[in-house]
Amino acid sequence: MSQTTPSIGDALAATVPMVRTLNLVFDEITAERAVLRLPDQPDYHNHVGGPHAGAMFTLAESASGAIVLAAFGDQLSRAVPLAVKAEIGYKKLAMGPVTATAELGRPAAEVVAELDAGQRPEFPVRVSITREDGAETGEMTIWWTLRPNK
Repeated sequence: MSQTTPSIGDALAATVPMVRTLNLVFDEITAERAVLRLPDQPDYHNHVGGPHAGAMFTLAESASGAIVLAAFGDQLSRAVPLAVKAEIGYKKLAMGPVTATAELGRPAAEVVAELDAGQRPEFPVRVSITREDGAETGEMTIWWTLRPNK
């Protein structure tokens, strides 16, 4: 599916209040990857002056949602995407703005083939969280499903 960044970003901002609350910036959204940025905002700092872990979790989960919509938006008439579980690892101190880059962990065609076969497919989305200097501060895997409509 070929969605433009503004349409998916606008949809997420309209339907997910935390996206608006954190002022997330949509830098790139394609079916291959999504790149979102969390600006440096003192209201969302932790005790050491960097972005709060909850804000970084929300950033990464939002990036995963953006790529899921880009890759499977054409399936929304027959299935709803739902996050099933998530695991995050914080690797280095994050300071300043941070960026989350999400990529599908399975080919979209495989996932759609399972949906076509009447299954409820699950698939991982891997997200890397980085600082402005490029250092990876965290990594997250969110498992999604496409739940068939009844």
